Amino acid sequence: MGLSELPRTIDVAVIGAGHSGLIASRLLRAAGREHALLERRPRLGGGWQDRWDEFRLVSPNWTLDLPGLEPTSDPDAFINRDAIVERVTRYAEVVDAPVILETEVKRLSATNGASKASSSDRRFRLDTTHGPLDARSVVVASGPFPVPHVPPISASLPSRITQVHSHHYRRESDLPPGTVLIVGSGQTGVQLAEELTSAGRRVILAVGRCGRVPRRYRDRDIFWWLRRMRTIGDAVDAGLPTAAQLPDPRLRLACNPHLSGHGGGHTVDLRALGRDGVTLVGRFEGAEGERARFAPDLEAVLAFADSFFPTRFRDTLERLIERTSIDVPPPAADEPVSWSPPSIDAIDLAKEGVSTVLWSSGYRLGLDRWIDLPILDELGFPRTDRGMSEVAGLGFIGMPWQVNMGSANLVGVAYDAEDVVARLD
Repeated sequence: MGLSELPRTIDVAVIGAGHSGLIASRLLRAAGREHALLERRPRLGGGWQDRWDEFRLVSPNWTLDLPGLEPTSDPDAFINRDAIVERVTRYAEVVDAPVILETEVKRLSATNGASKASSSDRRFRLDTTHGPLDARSVVVASGPFPVPHVPPISASLPSRITQVHSHHYRRESDLPPGTVLIVGSGQTGVQLAEELTSAGRRVILAVGRCGRVPRRYRDRDIFWWLRRMRTIGDAVDAGLPTAAQLPDPRLRLACNPHLSGHGGGHTVDLRALGRDGVTLVGRFEGAEGERARFAPDLEAVLAFADSFFPTRFRDTLERLIERTSIDVPPPAADEPVSWSPPSIDAIDLAKEGVSTVLWSSGYRLGLDRWIDLPILDELGFPRTDRGMSEVAGLGFIGMPWQVNMGSANLVGVAYDAEDVVARLD
C-alpha cells in the first residue's frame, strides 16, 4: 500500500484518505483507474483522529462495515475513536489504497480550459506541499468537518477565560478548574455536556436550534431507518430529505440532531439535561466584561427539539413502513420530559465560576481557501449534480447535503461514491 513519492501526472487524484477517499479508491481500482490519494495528515485514520478521547460513534458499528472490509464483531455497539481510526487504517490496507501522507493540497486549478476540454487533454493542477501534480480527473473527499468555526462574538469574552473549540478538546482534565460554558447543542455539544457533568463539572449549555431524534423507533435504531430511507425510500416517496427541500439553504449548516453512542447508545433530551443539573440558557449573544448575554429563545428551542422528529421524520417512516410492508412492532408510547427551564437572559461569568468556554459551534468546508475554480455557492458549498461539479472531471464525495441529508454520514457516503466514480470520464 502507498506510494513512495508524489507523481507528476496521474489519471485521478483523490484529495483525502479518510473513509470517503478510501471508498473511492476501492471503486477506482475496480474500474482499472490509475489514482493517488493525497492525505494532509501524517497517519491514516481520517478526521476521526480529530475527535476527543471519549468520543464514540453516534451510529451503530454496522455503519462502519465498509465495502470489502470484514464486518465488526459487535454490529449494534458504538465504537470509540481509537477503534474507528484503527478500522479506517485497516481499510486502507484491504483496498491497497495508493496513499501519499503529509501531502496537503494548497491550490486546485484547471489548465487547458478544463471545464471545456475533452477528457483526452483536460488537466487539473494540484499545487501541494510536495510540489505540483497534474490530473485528468479529481475527486474531493476532504470531509465535511475540516475547518472549526468559532463565531466573531468569541472576541467579546474576557481574556481570562480559556476558549477551546470542540475540535481541539481532548479530555476534561485539560481544562482549568471551574464551570464550563458550552456554546452549541448539536450532537457534540450535548455529548460533551453529559461527559463534563459526569466528571463533576458544573456545565452551562447555550443552546442552538437543533432537533432531537430517538435512539430507536419501533424497535429499530434510527440509523436502520435512515439507511432504508436512502436505499428504498425514494421509490415510495419516503426518501431522505434533499437540499432542495430545505426552506432555507443556510440550513445545510445546521447542527446534527441530539443523539449519543455512549452507554450503549441513547437519546439525548435537553429537558432531561436541564432537569438533571445542566444550566440551560438561550443562544449566546456576546459579553460585556463579565456579563454574558443570551437570547430569550430557550423555550422555543426546546419546543423545536421536541417537535423535530414528529414533524420531520415520523410520517415519512410510517409511509415507508406501510408501502414496503416492513414488519416492526407498533410505536411505543411517548413519555415526554415535562421539565421547563427558568428564564435566564444574562449571567455574571465570574460569579458563576466560568473558567472555560467550549465552542461546539460547528465547522465550515473551507473549500474557498484552496479551490481556485468558479464552482462554489454563496455559503461555500460546491454546486454539484449528485456530486459532479459544473467543471467536467471534478467530483465530490462526503459533502453535507451533496445528494441528501445522509451524504456526509456513513449511511450515505458509499452510495454517493459509487455514483460519482461511475460518472468520472
